[in-house]
Amino acid sequence: MRRILTIDGGGIRGIIPASTLIALESQLGKPVRECFDFIGGTSTGALIAAAAAAGIPATRMVDIYTQRASEIFTPPQPLADARRLVEGYMYDSANIQKVLVSEFGATANWVLNDSPVRLLITAKGIDTHPWYFVRDNPRNAGTTGTLGLLNCAVASAAAPTYFSPWTMAIQGKETVLVDGGVGVTGNPVYQACVEAFYYDDFTPQDTRVVSLGTGYFPSPGTVPKGLLGWLEWTVDALLDAPEEQQTELVNRHFPGILQRFDWKLPRSIDMADTSAIGLLVQIGQQAAAGMDWKTILG
Repeated sequence: MRRILTIDGGGIRGIIPASTLIALESQLGKPVRECFDFIGGTSTGALIAAAAAAGIPATRMVDIYTQRASEIFTPPQPLADARRLVEGYMYDSANIQKVLVSEFGATANWVLNDSPVRLLITAKGIDTHPWYFVRDNPRNAGTTGTLGLLNCAVASAAAPTYFSPWTMAIQGKETVLVDGGVGVTGNPVYQACVEAFYYDDFTPQDTRVVSLGTGYFPSPGTVPKGLLGWLEWTVDALLDAPEEQQTELVNRHFPGILQRFDWKLPRSIDMADTSAIGLLVQIGQQAAAGMDWKTILG
C-alpha cells in the first residue's frame, strides 16, 4: 500500500496540521517522510511539505510557526495594512526564504530531485499559468525537478495581498509567481492524485490518501464592508473556497481512497493573525489527540 499526504494553505493556521504530524511521528516512531510516498502542499502546506522532505521534525515545524512568525509577518500592524494599500502586499516573501534557509541547513540547497520522497508544490504564474512543481520521472515532462526546493516553497506561499510575488528562473526564464492556492489548489489533494496516478506509477487501487486542512470557520453570509473587507472576502474565496471542491473531485474520480481531516475554528482566524498563535496551538493539540495514525494509515 502506498500513501499520499497533502496539506492545505492557510498561513499561520498551518500550526494545526503540523501539530497532527507531531502525533504521527510519535505514534509511528519515524519521520513524516518515511510514512508517506508522496507529499503535496500549497502555501503554508507547501512549507510543511518541504520541511518534511528535508527531514525536519514536526515538533520543529510547530516551533518555527510559534517562535519565528514575527520574522515572517513583519512589519507589524497597522504598518502592514498601510503597506498593503500602497504596495499591494503586507510582507516580503524574502522573509519566508530567510527563515527557511536558517532552518533547513544543508538541505536548503536541494533541488526537487534531491528529495527522498515525491513532492507536489503548487504555484500560480502572474500570467495565470498554473505550476505543479514535482520531481522528474520518466512519466512526466521532466521540467521542474532541477528547481530549488525552497524557491518552489516560497513561491507557493506568496499569497496575494499578504506577501510580495516571488520571482524564480524556470526553464531559463524569469517567472513571477504567487500562491498556488489562487484558483483551485488551496487544497492540493486532487492535483496530487492526478500527478500520482497519471504522471507517476501509483494506482488508486493500491493507494491511501490523507488530506489535512488548516481549520475553517463558516462564512457568516454578510456583505463585506469597505475595501479591506472586500479584499479579505475575495482572498478567502480564492484561497479557501476550493478546499471541499477538491475533496469532492477525489471522492468522485477515485472513490474510497481519501480520508479528509479539517477542524472547525471557534472564530475566524486570518492567515496572518499572529495574535492567534496560542489558540492555534491549543486547537492543534486537540486535533493531534484525535488522530489515530496507525488506523488512518492502515
